[in-house]
Amino acid sequence: MAFNLRSSKFRHVYGVPAKKNQCYECINITKNAHDSNFCTVNPKFVAVVTECAGGGSFLVLPIEKTGRQEINVPKVTGHKGVVLDVKWNPFNDNIIASCSEDCTVKLWFIPDGGLRSNLNDWIMDLHGHERRVASLEWHPTAENILLSAGFDYKIIVWNVGKGEVVNEIECHTDTIYSMSFNRTGSLLATTCKDKKIRIIEPRTGEVCKEGLGHQGSKSTKVVFMGDHGKLLTTGFSRMSERQLAIWDQNDLSKPLKLDIIDSSSGILIPHYDYDTNIVYIAGKGDGNIRYYELVNSAPYIHYLSEYKSSAPQRGLGTMPKRGLDVMRCEVTRFYKLHIVKGIVEPIAMVVPRKSEQFQSDIFPDTAGTLPAISADEWAQGIDKAPNLMSLKVGGQKKTHKPQVYRPGENPLDSRNLSNMKFKFVQEETKGADYRQVQHKSEKSSASSTNVVRKNLENRKRMEESRGGETEDISDGRLPKRKTVDMDNIADIPESELRKAYFEQLEEIRFLMDQVSLKDRRIQQLEDELKTR
Repeated sequence: MAFNLRSSKFRHVYGVPAKKNQCYECINITKNAHDSNFCTVNPKFVAVVTECAGGGSFLVLPIEKTGRQEINVPKVTGHKGVVLDVKWNPFNDNIIASCSEDCTVKLWFIPDGGLRSNLNDWIMDLHGHERRVASLEWHPTAENILLSAGFDYKIIVWNVGKGEVVNEIECHTDTIYSMSFNRTGSLLATTCKDKKIRIIEPRTGEVCKEGLGHQGSKSTKVVFMGDHGKLLTTGFSRMSERQLAIWDQNDLSKPLKLDIIDSSSGILIPHYDYDTNIVYIAGKGDGNIRYYELVNSAPYIHYLSEYKSSAPQRGLGTMPKRGLDVMRCEVTRFYKLHIVKGIVEPIAMVVPRKSEQFQSDIFPDTAGTLPAISADEWAQGIDKAPNLMSLKVGGQKKTHKPQVYRPGENPLDSRNLSNMKFKFVQEETKGADYRQVQHKSEKSSASSTNVVRKNLENRKRMEESRGGETEDISDGRLPKRKTVDMDNIADIPESELRKAYFEQLEEIRFLMDQVSLKDRRIQQLEDELKTR
């Protein structure tokens, strides 16, 4: 008997939980029964909705600040009701949106390095819903377009740069469970308590397609399968069996594929990775993450494997592709909220490869940090695919847009930044942001002193090979530093050593920025040559 074995690059993907010192501990994670993830992540920060006695709050931590957290760690505390969902702006790592039971949507600016005190001063307060706001969704390609879905059966399309309503979608007759944009943001898919799946034109609110979905009474979720013209939904049958279905976006009368997963009671939340065509399905209340590979032909979906854990999860945050460790062949990273313990645990999904080179076959160009169109262009009917970036030169890329503006100016529109005190040059070829960064050492004074001594010894050897002077770089923009007398280093005060250490960090950061800018300029020139 002959067996046809299917070949796949992701057949052996496996999950790697982080070690204890790389987790975030002592976090008072919310106990709310709402069906959102309660966690959102970008390459700079991790945000987690927290439990509080009155009003609503969520915690924002720098991504590198792992370990045990202080009990009085600063939080974002501006909501008057429980926070139900939080989402980072895909084009600005310092802007986060939150929605709450107080019927409002608020936008917050998180400074680099995290919060130093409780934050209750928002940069945008959006009022339009008559009941609590359940979920948020940023537009994948247009700048400053945000969608909010409320328990008033209404979806509001916001231009958060101006604080204006672009459109109100009022085609739903019951509670909206989930919403998802397609690749270009031209269509919006939703699931509702009336058991219907809808595909909507978000600028007009017109329902393009409509069909009957899962017949169970519990929440259903939907995601667009990129630009493949298909939808994936998770839900329940009449017998309370958990189901997974694939739909053709042009015909929602019946699913292309319907699978029964199990009979557990937890809601299934899908996380779709466009670059690898893998969907990760995690159940609330259980510790397993199943993952499937999606294809364009029947049977449309192939089971790959399952990450198993004995610790149940309340939600999962997903790191954007530009924040992954590509040299480790990490294709996805989740941040798991533990139900029993106050722990946020990173889980890396890794493709086993022996080579230490960049694997271009599993890391194609991904969505970058620059919007393809403005909010006004999108409102006028223009659609564009996302601006792509290479993970080979753009891995670990972060945005750096200061929130410094004059009253009356749009704080979120990058085009207004040219008149500010500190410029953020959006065009990647013009230069970097030279704001002074305040560094804070997280190590003990003894360990910091040891690091300083080692760095100074290495620096002395480099300076001796160059003739004893620090090289001047980039037309004098990086000043020369005094050479430390290594023969009398024991007599140098610790404060001076610490100062020298921070100067070295600043120089390293400057050099890394210059290298990154040159790489991006090369990539841009190559793209221009291809278009010509």
